[in-house]
Amino acid sequence: MKVTSMSFEANQPIPKKFTGDGENISPSLQFMGVPQGAKSLAVVVDDPDAPGGVFDHWIMWNVSSEKLIWEEGFHLPTQGTNGFGTQKYGGPRPPKGALHHYHFKLYALDQMLDLPKGSRKAQLEAAMEGHILSKAELIGTYAR
Repeated sequence: MKVTSMSFEANQPIPKKFTGDGENISPSLQFMGVPQGAKSLAVVVDDPDAPGGVFDHWIMWNVSSEKLIWEEGFHLPTQGTNGFGTQKYGGPRPPKGALHHYHFKLYALDQMLDLPKGSRKAQLEAAMEGHILSKAELIGTYAR
């Protein structure tokens, strides 16, 4: 599987528009090579460079495995709770001076997940255990 974006290139800066310093909308994403047996997709965006440890920016699950192109600003009504305490995309906004890496992780799953709205990443990861058919990652950077 592969994750790409029309909004930024792999290992390159994420434009300000998609950050907490800009419009704070999610970038476009495109998924390729999703296995035929996939019943759903899950996406996690996190920042392992955060001062307090890994910071979660976006948590989504039970996305149709046929929804392979996400336009800018894509969202679902049911999402997990991110590190900001919200249930939506929260763009990069690291402390000034440090370059951070944002990992857009895609998981193809063999089933839909039974998780309550607002679940955290740890709950999602536990529910995905044993159900991941494939995974891929796109990394973007941002510094203030």
